Amino acid sequence: MSIFSHFIARPFLRALLIALGAASLCLWLKTPLPWMIGPIIATAAARMAGLDLQAPVQVREAGQWAIGTALGLYFTPTVIHVLSSYVGTIVVGVVFALLLGAGCGWLLHRLTGVDSTTTFFAMATGGASEMATQGERHGALVDRVAAAHSLRIMLVVLIIPFGFKFAHVHGMDPYVQGTRMVDLPGLLTLIGLTCCGAFLLRRLRWPNAWVIGPLVIAIALTASEAHLSALPQWIINCGQLFIGISLGTRFTPAFLHTAPRYLAGVALCSITAILVAAGFGLLLAAWSGIHPATAILATAPGGIAEMSLTAKNLQLGVPIVTAFHVIRMATLVLSIGPLFRLVKLIKNRGIT
Repeated sequence: MSIFSHFIARPFLRALLIALGAASLCLWLKTPLPWMIGPIIATAAARMAGLDLQAPVQVREAGQWAIGTALGLYFTPTVIHVLSSYVGTIVVGVVFALLLGAGCGWLLHRLTGVDSTTTFFAMATGGASEMATQGERHGALVDRVAAAHSLRIMLVVLIIPFGFKFAHVHGMDPYVQGTRMVDLPGLLTLIGLTCCGAFLLRRLRWPNAWVIGPLVIAIALTASEAHLSALPQWIINCGQLFIGISLGTRFTPAFLHTAPRYLAGVALCSITAILVAAGFGLLLAAWSGIHPATAILATAPGGIAEMSLTAKNLQLGVPIVTAFHVIRMATLVLSIGPLFRLVKLIKNRGIT
């Protein structure tokens, strides 16, 4: 117990206290996503300043579970019917995300001189752990892939919500949760079922198991009109807090001192990707009739939880944004290997 306390509990408690203080400050300042953005900035700054902070994997998983479950409660039969009319739009968005990642990977290679395998997986719009694992199989530098994804997600989480706030973007989302009443027996049942979904997908080695597993179970329950309970707001806030801590503590003291040219290139490519995706989102909105801000969130190069939370916070098409990112994530994980080989083949043919 003393070893666990020294290496895990104390560093995590420090991170938790810093994150709570930052979240309280952001609440007072009325920033977007205060329970996530405050903890990300504060823990990342403290970590890079040399303070020993840690976030056990269970903390990240708890945060992902809370967000996945909360999002799944939006998928009523009416919402499922509406989403079925956007299948073609979602397919176009997924193809765009694959092309955007490949294009930004090429740009990062040209800017930094880092090998094209590493830059390809560094800029693919998937989860850091999944892309690092896939990249390692093909000879990519795992630490640089992971660093790139941490920086990209942080930039997306900071730029898009604040950009929407300063532009006074706020929707009138017609989608509401299947139930808004918290029922303790129903809540305990919901927790048990969604955790079972997460454990099952983790056992099957699915990516983002603690987001997608609870999400799928909650969608199945809500779509079948089995409304067990809503999630209390404090659980959703804790989910955001835990995700913020887990993202912020990825930034080590050596982060800014290792390959500064590479990190600058990642930042430039990430900002470029955000701008290009925003432009594409506006075109997609004009074509499909989706709210422009919802389309921007749906096509943004961010994670499922972060972008869907932004949509929830701003009342912007939560189910649409969630569906876009879940399908994009699943498609990317399944196709990233073949896509990499295709890009490599095209490059080799171009050389010869």
